[in-house]
Amino acid sequence: MGRVTERRKVLRIRDGAVSTRPDTLVAEEPLEIRLNGKPLAITMRTPGDDFALAAGFLVSEGVLATAADLRNIVYCAGATADGSNTYNVVDVHTAPGIALPDFTLERNVYTTSSCGLCGKASLDAVRTTARWPIADTPPLRVTPELLAALPDRLRAAQRVFDRTGGLHAAALFDEDGELLDTREDVGRHNAVDKLVGRALQSGALPLSRTILMVSGRASFELAQKAVMAGIPVLAAVSAPSSLAVDLAAETGLTLVGFLRGASMNVYAGDHRIALPEPATRG
Repeated sequence: MGRVTERRKVLRIRDGAVSTRPDTLVAEEPLEIRLNGKPLAITMRTPGDDFALAAGFLVSEGVLATAADLRNIVYCAGATADGSNTYNVVDVHTAPGIALPDFTLERNVYTTSSCGLCGKASLDAVRTTARWPIADTPPLRVTPELLAALPDRLRAAQRVFDRTGGLHAAALFDEDGELLDTREDVGRHNAVDKLVGRALQSGALPLSRTILMVSGRASFELAQKAVMAGIPVLAAVSAPSSLAVDLAAETGLTLVGFLRGASMNVYAGDHRIALPEPATRG
């Protein structure tokens, strides 16, 4: 099994002083996801929680919705010429009767640690029908003060980032701001998949009264993963994309960006933000 971090020798230059030293780096390795024996996707990820990552990916693809949909996940050989097990290939076996995606070349996807899904045939192929529509009844209500506290709580839970400085993170919080789970990975989308996959495996979907907090920006893909898991609030420390905002508006997702200190922008779903009365809007 690949390790989360690796050591490499670097040339260090500090204020004109030159030295060599070992440096701790986050590990990045490919993971091939097979579905009932057929190749479906390859993602570049940080090793660890691979089964959860694969399960969460299939939730976002609309294949899995409950733990009962999943028969098992196994590591398999075939990644090397001699057929040895590199722990970089997983095969997800679904329960009988689960509808499978189209295994055409246009449907197969390659994901990277930076951009997420690539190679989708069309935007329609990306817009996956939600198995868990956002249905927080009554609507979850969060205060700006609660949201403002989440980035620091996420950062405090990033154990590997402290050693490498090279990992993204995603965390689930309950409506009172209590940390439920956190995952790290070289890719934000992988970190979210690991969270969602763990929720699927424990029977916790839909995540209808939770807040998803992510490091970095909020892309369309992250918004879709939140929607597919039934998460009503997505918050990010950086900017959302225009397509993420459009999707949030279409699906009822509350999307918060530039969450830094007491400042934030609410791009969609502001009915879940509990503003002081009377609200001041400039």
